[in-house]
Amino acid sequence: LEANPGPIVVKADGLAAGKGVFVCDTTEEALAAVDAMMGADALFGESGSTVVIEDRLSGREVSAHAFSDGTTVAPMPFACDYKRARDADEGPNTGGMGAYSPPQWLDEALEPYIHERITEATIAAMREEGSPYAGVLYPGVMITDDGPRVLEFNCRLGDPEAQVLLPRLQSDLLDICWAVANGTLSECDIRWATDAAVGVVVASGGYPDDYETGYTISGLGSLDEGVHVFHAGTVAGNDGEVLTSGGRVLTVVATAPTLTEARSKAYRNVQRIHFTNAYYRRDIAAPAQDARVD
Repeated sequence: LEANPGPIVVKADGLAAGKGVFVCDTTEEALAAVDAMMGADALFGESGSTVVIEDRLSGREVSAHAFSDGTTVAPMPFACDYKRARDADEGPNTGGMGAYSPPQWLDEALEPYIHERITEATIAAMREEGSPYAGVLYPGVMITDDGPRVLEFNCRLGDPEAQVLLPRLQSDLLDICWAVANGTLSECDIRWATDAAVGVVVASGGYPDDYETGYTISGLGSLDEGVHVFHAGTVAGNDGEVLTSGGRVLTVVATAPTLTEARSKAYRNVQRIHFTNAYYRRDIAAPAQDARVD
C-alpha cells in the first residue's frame, strides 16, 4: 500500500454481507481498512483474514448475472445496485440500498461483449481446468472509459439485485435450478419480461453503523396490487405484528412497462410503510444522479 499511494480499494476475500469493500482515498485509510480486517478486531472474522488490493476505477457499475450448469451459460438481464448509504452515493458502503433493472444507460453493444468475454469465458476456463462451475455466477463489472473491467466475482445472486431480477422472470425458477444441477440447462426455456423493476430498501436509521430494532412496522397491508415486499430484518411479534430486527429491514419492489413508472410506483408504496427511524435513499433509479423523491 505504501508503494502504491493514492485512491485504492481494499476488500475482504471472503463473504462479508456485502460490507467488505473499503473505497479509500488515501494510504492511511487503506492501512486502517487492512488493520480493521486483519488486526485484533478481525472485523469480518475468517472472511477478512485475507484481503484483496485493487486499483480504484472510475465509471458506472453493472451486475451481470448468469445461470450455468458448467457448460451452458444462460445470461440474466443486467441490473444496477446502490451500495452507499445516502443519496448521491455518499456515506459508507452497505449491503445495498436499492436496485433496478434494466440499466437504460448501458450500451447495447456491450451486453453481449460482457457475457461472452467475461461470464462465458470464465465458465469455459473453469471447465477446462477441471473445475466446472454450476450455479449462479455474478460478475460485478465497472464500465470505464477503457471498456468493461471486472471488479469481483460472486457465486450467488446479488442482494438486492435478485429482488429486481426474479420478478421479471417468467419461467419457473425451480425448473431452471433443476436444469443447472442436472446439466440440462441447454434444454431450459428461460423467458424474461420486458417490464422494468425498481427496488428500494427501507433501513433502520443509523445503518450500517449503530441502529435500534424492535419497532412495529405499519402499512404493509396498504400497498398496491403486484408490489413485492422482500423481508430481511423483520420478525413476528407476540401479537402478530411485524417488528424490525436488522439494519436493512425490507425491500419494496415495483414493476412497470417503463423504468420511470416502476420508480414512481416503488416510491409511492415505500411512503406507505412506517416504523420509527425508518430510512431509505430517495434517488434509486433516478434519471439524474442528483434527482430524488421527497
